[in-house]
Amino acid sequence: MSDKNSAKELRAMSAKELSALVRSLREELFNLRLQQATGQLENNQRIRTVRKDLARVLTIQGETGEA
Repeated sequence: MSDKNSAKELRAMSAKELSALVRSLREELFNLRLQQATGQLENNQRIRTVRKDLARVLTIQGETGEA
């Protein structure tokens, strides 16, 4: 997700697009946690941002019943 899409933009996306976005956000979060564990993470704030983006997308999926 490119720097915090709004809920309005997410609601306009199809179910497939949302699923793909969830998959990519989870992968990014995994990679960030791995970097943090090995001491290579430069921007700690990015983990929080990705977690919030993921929660936002999952909430939209739940609202539309496509989870």
